Amino acid sequence: MRIDLLTLFPEACESFFSASVLGRARRAGLVTIQCHNIRDYTTDPHGKVDDRPFGGGPGMVMMCQPVVDAVEAVERLAPGPGTRILLTPQGERLDQRIVEDLAAHDRLIVVAGHYEGFDERIRLALAPREISVGDYVLSGGEAAAMVLTDAVVRLIPGVLGDAESASEESFSIVDAPVSLEALSDGEPTQRGILEYEQYTRPREFRGLEVPEVLVSGDHGRIKAWRSERAKKRTAQRRPDLMPDR
Repeated sequence: MRIDLLTLFPEACESFFSASVLGRARRAGLVTIQCHNIRDYTTDPHGKVDDRPFGGGPGMVMMCQPVVDAVEAVERLAPGPGTRILLTPQGERLDQRIVEDLAAHDRLIVVAGHYEGFDERIRLALAPREISVGDYVLSGGEAAAMVLTDAVVRLIPGVLGDAESASEESFSIVDAPVSLEALSDGEPTQRGILEYEQYTRPREFRGLEVPEVLVSGDHGRIKAWRSERAKKRTAQRRPDLMPDR
C-alpha cells in the first residue's frame, strides 16, 4: 500500500510515521508513506495557500489552486490515481468498517486541512471521500491524518506480529451472526463490539487477582469467557454497539 499525505506541516507527521508499528511497516516495505507540503505547489510568490472568506467572517480559508494542484501532482508520482480522502469535520465519521474498507485499497491520497477549512470548489474539483475522525474540531488535519493512517496500516497483512491481533480488538470482535432480516435491509454484515479485559503478570497485584479461567489452560473455557466478557463490557459501556435482539 502507498499513502500520500498532503499537509502544511509534514514535519508534524513524519516522526509519528517513523516510530513503532508504522515505522516498522515502512522499513519492512509493507507500506510507503510520503508526506508532501501543500505550500510547494502554490503559484503565489509569497507561498500563500489561504485567504479571507468571501462574505466576511473569522479565519482564513484554504485556496483551490494549491490544494488541487498538489493532489494532481502527487497522483502522478505513482501508478494508479489512488483514493482521494479529504479530512473534514463534515465527513462521514471514521469507524472500523471504514478503516477495513480503506485498508483494501492499494493507494490513499489524504489531504489534511487547516485554518477555517477548504474552499468548497476543492471538494467539487477533486470529488474526494470526506472523512471525520470524530464530532469535534481540531486545529488542523494532521492529527486526524495520523489517526487514520495508523488505523489503516495495522490491518495490512504482516504489519502486526500476531495475525489474529487485529481481529481480537475492540470494534473488530463480532458478537453474533447478522440475521437474514438485517441482510435484506442492507445492514452491515458485521458489527464490532468492545474487547474483553486483558491481564498479564503478576497473577496478583494489591489483592487483585487474574481470573482463574485465564490460567486454567482450558482454551474452550477461555474463549467462552472472553466472548461473554466482551458482550458484557459492550453492554455496559457502549450499548449502542450491541446488535438488536
